[in-house]
Amino acid sequence: MAPVSILLNVIWILIGGAWMAFGWLVASIIMAITIIGLPWARAAFNIAVYALLPFGSRAVSRDEVSGLGDIGTGPLGVIGNLIWLLLAGWWLALGHVLTAVIYAITIIGIPFAWAHLKLAGIALWPIGKVIVPA
Repeated sequence: MAPVSILLNVIWILIGGAWMAFGWLVASIIMAITIIGLPWARAAFNIAVYALLPFGSRAVSRDEVSGLGDIGTGPLGVIGNLIWLLLAGWWLALGHVLTAVIYAITIIGIPFAWAHLKLAGIALWPIGKVIVPA
């Protein structure tokens, strides 16, 4: 990881990134407790990792990384993502977008606003995504 990414991640954690990651982790655990929520639990855990260290990482489809399709990247993943989008994804993404607008007001906050926009994108359609180094 580049020194700039490390610095931005440390600042990110100090200004609220740790709380966001913790929130996503709690959501992942709650979803895992309900057996029906397991596909979303994995997605929420991926978002928790991404929310903890967003700089120097990016979200890509698992089939781009592995070269193989799986349940999360196929038709069942699309159905799971649609359910996620309707039940939780749109309001989570809206929260990230509103936070991004607040951070973007200052010049110093622009990189953090961009990180929130990346999180908003994955919050909309998380199933079948994996976090990789940028």
